[in-house]
Amino acid sequence: MEFALILVFGVFILVLVNVFAKRLGVAAPLILVLVGVGMSFLPWMPDHFQVDPSVVLVVVLPPLLYSSAVNVPLLDFRRNVGAIGWLSFVQVIITAVLIGLLLTWLIPGLGLALGIALGAVVSPTDAVAATSIAKRLGLPPRLVTVLEGESLVNDASALVLLRTAVAATAGAVSLWGAAGDFIYAALAAIAMGIVVGYLTVWIRSKISDSVLTTALSFAVPFVAYIPAEEIHASGVLSVVVAGLITGHRGAKYFRAQDRVSERLNWRTVQFLLENGVFLVMGMQLNGLLADSRAGDTGTVWTIVVGLIVTGVLIVMRIVFVAPMIAKMRSEGRRAEAMGPRLDSVRSKLEQVSGERWDDKRKAKARRMLNRRSADISFLTREGLSWRGGAVIAWSGMRGVVTLAAAQSLPLDTPHRAELVLIAFTVAFMTLMVQGGTLPWLIRTLGVSGPTAEAQKRELTSLLEEITSVSDAALDNPDLRRPDGQRYHPEVIERVRKQTHVQNKWINAATAPAAEAGMTAAEEYRALRREILDVQRSALLDARSTGNYSSPRLSVVQHLLDNEDIVLDASGSKEH
Repeated sequence: MEFALILVFGVFILVLVNVFAKRLGVAAPLILVLVGVGMSFLPWMPDHFQVDPSVVLVVVLPPLLYSSAVNVPLLDFRRNVGAIGWLSFVQVIITAVLIGLLLTWLIPGLGLALGIALGAVVSPTDAVAATSIAKRLGLPPRLVTVLEGESLVNDASALVLLRTAVAATAGAVSLWGAAGDFIYAALAAIAMGIVVGYLTVWIRSKISDSVLTTALSFAVPFVAYIPAEEIHASGVLSVVVAGLITGHRGAKYFRAQDRVSERLNWRTVQFLLENGVFLVMGMQLNGLLADSRAGDTGTVWTIVVGLIVTGVLIVMRIVFVAPMIAKMRSEGRRAEAMGPRLDSVRSKLEQVSGERWDDKRKAKARRMLNRRSADISFLTREGLSWRGGAVIAWSGMRGVVTLAAAQSLPLDTPHRAELVLIAFTVAFMTLMVQGGTLPWLIRTLGVSGPTAEAQKRELTSLLEEITSVSDAALDNPDLRRPDGQRYHPEVIERVRKQTHVQNKWINAATAPAAEAGMTAAEEYRALRREILDVQRSALLDARSTGNYSSPRLSVVQHLLDNEDIVLDASGSKEH
């Protein structure tokens, strides 16, 4: 009963803090950690409040990562995979080793393997606070994608490294064995995530009930996580891959009602998990202090060590971000130089003829060239400046995963209480110092995303492209109703006017009487649905080509989904 009351009280706190955080212009996770710290010292709280780390790592982390991965466009992830891999794998591994060396010097008798284990604990960043600030202040989409992608993948590399380091404390793993285990865990997890992603999308696409498909989506993270862990792969990475695939293929294979229902329900789950973990993190401070007082190192020195580690982590992140930004800027310059060459290839393609270059093969080549051209345009247009790099470097906040990973260390681990307190100190200080000053840094550097006018122009261009395809479909002389009859001309004109999606989408005006066999309303819905399918196909083509940014594509996807839902609702009312 005591735990249930804390849970109910916690939900009210999450809602209230988020309401006031928006008014104050402060990221909610920062306030929640401070509220949790205050609650940990209240007399009615349990003396040693602690959440089982397996609850965080097995129950909370998979759905949290999945809900984030579903909303990260696969196209954006692919375009930034180099930067994400650099921060998520190279930075995490090197940082863990260097922090391990530092800890063996600061804490005598710790041992290198255990030091690397804690290094793996504190290496991954938690971008929840960073991305909430970034989105609120309108930062460049590419910067937000890099932060989100890093936070999705680096937990996987850190947890695999932690598992390997803990095994090494018992002398069970050699250096080459550790490297082999790491590579196997990553590759097997990717394979498992791909299988789960494709399989669950196929299964859910065969279910016509939005409630059932959404309920099934809640099981997908665990379907990806548990089997991967059973074969000693990275369950976290498997979840991320499954989420990316689901988000990408769901736009094509899920019904509009399914996408909307899933989006709303997962937003609630994500809100509770993301914010709840920060509140719980703060609530554990009093118990951590009590544990550290029973240790050999001493509470004060343990906190000092945590502060030293925090400073080193901040410096090391700057060191890693600098060459990444230099490489991204170099890619932008090379992409700009490749533009004329790509145009030359495109013109030569149109001049090619012969049996080997039929219309189908030419169309495929044009599609590949258009995709490459879009990638080049993206690299040229969305290049990150050194100011954007500074924002990424200062967005190295750690979160509850760091604390939960530290608490997952075996109970007989030497200096375990001190190591957990060091992890908490790192997470708390990075959240407060970096998270608290990040908005100021962004405003000082003047880092911002595309202007409202630029977004409007891009959105208008995308809408015009989709609308032109629907107009061509309406002009097709072979256009027929589902029963094989021709559509009434006035119905075609009504649909033509309403398919211009930049205007009001639904008009309740009465339609003329339809030809025999269908009412006017049924004829209108049948034609409107057929045009919606054409527009959705055009949107998918635009997304695969990559000529438009993901936020604009999402706006149009939501418009099409809402229209689909309205059509279904109007049809069900009449029946």
